[in-house]
Amino acid sequence: MARSPRMEFAGAFYHVMARGDRREAIVRDVEDRATFMRTLGETCRRTGFRVHAYALMTNHYHLLLETPEANLSRGMGWLQNAYTRRINTRHRLWGHVFGGRYKSIVVEPGQCFWALMDYIHLNPVRAGIGKEADGLESYPWSSVRQYVTGARSRPFWLETATGFSVCGCKDSARGRREYLEALESRVDWKHPRKAGAVYSEGEGRPQLAVHSSLRRGWMFGSQEFREKLMGIGAEKLIARARRKADGYHGPALRDHGERAARKLLTAGLKYFGVGQEELKRARKSNARKCLLGELIQSETAVRLDWITGQLGMGTRAGCCRLIHEARQAIESDRCLARKREEIKKISILNG
Repeated sequence: MARSPRMEFAGAFYHVMARGDRREAIVRDVEDRATFMRTLGETCRRTGFRVHAYALMTNHYHLLLETPEANLSRGMGWLQNAYTRRINTRHRLWGHVFGGRYKSIVVEPGQCFWALMDYIHLNPVRAGIGKEADGLESYPWSSVRQYVTGARSRPFWLETATGFSVCGCKDSARGRREYLEALESRVDWKHPRKAGAVYSEGEGRPQLAVHSSLRRGWMFGSQEFREKLMGIGAEKLIARARRKADGYHGPALRDHGERAARKLLTAGLKYFGVGQEELKRARKSNARKCLLGELIQSETAVRLDWITGQLGMGTRAGCCRLIHEARQAIESDRCLARKREEIKKISILNG
């Protein structure tokens, strides 16, 4: 049976979730959880994803994320593959960590956004982890704690402005308390498994089950939103058919990650005052190659094959090792870190 295509467009909001293979654990201890969060942050830096809410459980995760570019598949593929490699290496295992493809549902901003954010934040309560005496913010692996603390403590990739806006709260000490109180009002501690399980699209409208909508549907929103998405999907299918019929394979078909990587490569060549072919002929471990390779891998979603092909860094395994060594060197060498930032600035200035 053919896989259904992903609905991808710039500025889309998604509920994304994935379970462990055979519903087994995707995290075994605190270090695994920290690895997942670090990998999620790297994914956001490489793709531009904005995470509005998250909950990392033992055998699954939930994300409410926004894609400023139409690159959901590229970014999520990197997230799950990178996390799988890191966990397998740490535990000396092999094979799948996640059970098949992640599930993604397009979300309508507004009331549905708020309902889904609550659903994700209350996931630990429904799982029997959160306790009333401890407070909802006591669970360390969801974004609730980030919402109720100051902005300085939040990771760069967590976007809270929309969440506060849809619930009518400000990002101030008082507003954060009001948000937590609103979230707690959605919990009946006598029946914690029902927490955040229903929502209403407006006053006087019947309540709808969030879980069943997410489990069976491909979108979460109003009928008008559904019709809009179907129109977008039809336009994309028509455009794809026309490109195929015309035999067109120009730049518009290339992924966003490659364009960003090309800009960084051009900026690096300009900074070092060297041509691409000249740099490719240098040793695989050339410091300029390794610096550029690390920058491109960290800031974009291109594959190692692209990096090693453009820079002449040998095999994928060798390229991965050299980039890892370069990253360690950058963390301890201020001069290298400054060069890296200057190349990024040139890339931004060149548009």
